[in-house]
Amino acid sequence: MRHVLVSMALFAGLALSACTTLPTPPADMNAAPPQLAQKETGPTPVAKLVRQVDIPFDRFTLDNGLTVVVHEDRKAPVVALSAWYNVGSKDEPAGQAGLAHLFEHIGLFNGTENLPKGLMEPLRQMGATDWNGTTNFDRTNYFQTVPTTALEQALYMESDRMGHLLGALTQERLDNQRGVVQNEKRQGDNQPYGLAFYSILEALFPEGHPYRHSVIGSMTDLDSASMEQVRQWFRDNYGPNNAVLVLAGDIDVATARTLVNKYFGHIPRGPVNEPAQAPVPTLPAPVSERMQDRVANTRLYRTWAVPGRFDEQAVPLGVAASVLGGLSSSRLDNALVRKDQTAVSVSSSYSGFHRVGIFFVTVDVKPGADVAAVERRLDEIIRDFTATGPTEDEVRRVAMREVSGRIYGLEQVGGFTGKAVALAEGELYVKNPGFYRRELLNYAGATPEQVRQATQRWLSRPVYSLRIDPGARPEYKEAAAPKRTAAAPPAATLAITPRPPLPPVGDVPNIDFPALERATLSNGIPVVYARRAAVPTVRLAMEFDAGIAADPANALGTQNLMLGLLTEGTTSRTSVEIAEEQERLGAVISASAAQDRTVVSLAALSANLAPSLDLFADIVRNPAFAPAEVERIRARQLARIASELTSPAGMAQRALLPALYGNAHPYGRPFSGTGEAAAVKAVSREQLVSFHRSWIRPDSAQIFAVGDIPLEELVRQLESRLGSWQNPSEPRGTKNFAAPAKGRSRIILIDRPQSPQSLILAGTVLPVAGTDDVLALTAANEVLGGDFLARINQDLRETRGWSYGVQGYVQMMENRLPLLIQAPVQTNQTGPSVKALIDHVRGFTTDKGVTPAELTRVISGNTRQLAGRFETSAAILAAMRSNALFRRPDNFWETVGDRYRAMSTQTLDQAARQSINAGDMVFVVVGDAAVVRPQLEKVGLPVEVVSPR
Repeated sequence: MRHVLVSMALFAGLALSACTTLPTPPADMNAAPPQLAQKETGPTPVAKLVRQVDIPFDRFTLDNGLTVVVHEDRKAPVVALSAWYNVGSKDEPAGQAGLAHLFEHIGLFNGTENLPKGLMEPLRQMGATDWNGTTNFDRTNYFQTVPTTALEQALYMESDRMGHLLGALTQERLDNQRGVVQNEKRQGDNQPYGLAFYSILEALFPEGHPYRHSVIGSMTDLDSASMEQVRQWFRDNYGPNNAVLVLAGDIDVATARTLVNKYFGHIPRGPVNEPAQAPVPTLPAPVSERMQDRVANTRLYRTWAVPGRFDEQAVPLGVAASVLGGLSSSRLDNALVRKDQTAVSVSSSYSGFHRVGIFFVTVDVKPGADVAAVERRLDEIIRDFTATGPTEDEVRRVAMREVSGRIYGLEQVGGFTGKAVALAEGELYVKNPGFYRRELLNYAGATPEQVRQATQRWLSRPVYSLRIDPGARPEYKEAAAPKRTAAAPPAATLAITPRPPLPPVGDVPNIDFPALERATLSNGIPVVYARRAAVPTVRLAMEFDAGIAADPANALGTQNLMLGLLTEGTTSRTSVEIAEEQERLGAVISASAAQDRTVVSLAALSANLAPSLDLFADIVRNPAFAPAEVERIRARQLARIASELTSPAGMAQRALLPALYGNAHPYGRPFSGTGEAAAVKAVSREQLVSFHRSWIRPDSAQIFAVGDIPLEELVRQLESRLGSWQNPSEPRGTKNFAAPAKGRSRIILIDRPQSPQSLILAGTVLPVAGTDDVLALTAANEVLGGDFLARINQDLRETRGWSYGVQGYVQMMENRLPLLIQAPVQTNQTGPSVKALIDHVRGFTTDKGVTPAELTRVISGNTRQLAGRFETSAAILAAMRSNALFRRPDNFWETVGDRYRAMSTQTLDQAARQSINAGDMVFVVVGDAAVVRPQLEKVGLPVEVVSPR
């Protein structure tokens, strides 16, 4: 489940988030760079954009204290339901670190008194999207977006979780979720730099401070949590008067009031949780520490404890973090990455919590650079910035980024970042659902002097410095197999209060996918467009028939290097100018490649579309490939390769596809596309120019777009910037898929000593292509591995407790598809896990086919889920692109509901048995070979021990 990224990797995300080029000939050698259309308008002022950000709401409170916030949005027949509880890890008593997170798991995955088999099955069958639960220092939440006709059922379920949970909690279920959480912790700790944030928290916050221990908790405390402790935690913190319920979407306040009273009104009040007070501590003196880890390069951290998100200093500190190291044009980027070229990446971020915040600065030192010199330069830049503050232009660019990001997010009603989240945060913490607007106004009104004063006040205090160097990780004991204490007396059985039956889900009609319009530019580039007026934005993807499959077999990584350079300088703009212009416009331009297609994407505010397209066209048509930039981006890519070779997922992904398809096959390249280090070191500027001319060209291009302007207006703007672009004289590149896939069943073991967990990545090449009709096959795989309720996840996670989560999926590509399975598992259960996966695949394709209950779940879930699948323009754009890639008709998504309803168990069994063969599977295992090899040798497959490559 994704909530690992919110609980443990909450910190990882916080810390990782975040020169004049030489004159060179244009990439298009046929002619001088074209004269781009004159800018039709400058950037729209930030203050004007803030007025476009509006989430109207109504609010009421039930007699039992439950606060309800309602936002009406009729663009799609879905409602986001989000329940936020005013309790997080900072509220945990001493010796119970991780209890909030553990209980989030219990609430999400355990049954309730009236739904003893759990909430996952009805959530899946009702067609819920964006459903999950998360925990952080300050709160716990559960959320789902459901079809309007399923709202009553969802409210019943959410109210049963709030008021009728403890009677269904058994010791077996508690122990199971305890094991899942501990495996989640192992999974996070197993990552490069995965132990850093324990040190940061312990250094910044003194003993007894509520923010000193991690959200995910400690193995010891998790292991000792008793049934009675868990029950009392629920009684103390999960009452309706300690919660906020947000309903956002296809609903009005009158309906919401009636339904919420019906389902939640009977739940009694509980104790009031007063969130733990937590002063902002100051270190008595600077603290500097060093660690070693199995990492590719030295990482430097500078961290301070600062005020929380709702303090008047929060926005100035947020601006400071962005200017220092959060923007693409940040001070640290310009100094250390672009100018000195002693770092391969930098980041600075402000993370504001309820009571406190953390200001992070990180620098990944370029391999071979003088680390001590980089440290001195880093500290000098921070001191200078603290003394002088930002410029007016820097502050305005940060404000534009914040406001435009909120505008892009206004389409989604729920999920991790939608409108329900904004409303819930404001109500929970400051009793104001409209807090988001005040925050944006503060960004729009921020001044350089405010930022300077904030940095002088808070960053001039003693700093905690941490340096992590490549080397052997210290012995890691905490992730050992849990040692249970003596069994506690059985907990008393609790009474259960029956409720009426679960309300039914009403009919969910087939979706009405947006009508697609088409045009062609004068140079032949097709344009496919969907008009969508929900937000004033345009999203555009210019696709080229290239992809990782187009990378030269003898120079893997060429395309990735070329794409990395597109936004790092054109024949008329430097790297810094490109970054700054995007920030002023609130635009986001990126270049990337999947297996079959290469894409340059643009997200633009409609008010700033013209200058955004100026920049976009220049990046696509006129990359400079300046020699200095080539070397800088080459070093960055080599660092990425080295990083992949220290990450369990990176190692496994680099090994599996070559093992399945063979090096001669276009799909026999890792998903990352970063290539081989030797090839990247050797590729020349001329090869980059040649690749661009062969693949990034009009006769290989197609434009897909979704926006709120008429097609005629979009075409006019595209034509003036791209219509004159002509094909070069060289022939267009081609891909050859004639080479057969050469995978043979075996276990490839990549030794990663000291790993507290093994990562299994398995696959087999199927005898079908993405352009075939694979709807029944993908539906069958949902039963095997493509869903939380799928067999392999339920077995290895929920039944055996060996993993935090197992997933199997048909990787959609244009030509022959692979079935892939990913399973991070306890080290001591690696061999049995491989054997269990083989048995599941073999049984599923022989005598243990799809059951009627599984078929019902797949059909109900997939047909009802369509209501919320295309809520955003980004989702529509992705569907348009996939329809084109797989040669589907425009109305494909309007037909799949009826096709699902026509499926039978025989349909799914036949699709799986014709395509999947357990005997063809290749397993890549990344783990401690000394521990796992004896286990793997008992599986019955050949075992090859290899080095990462």
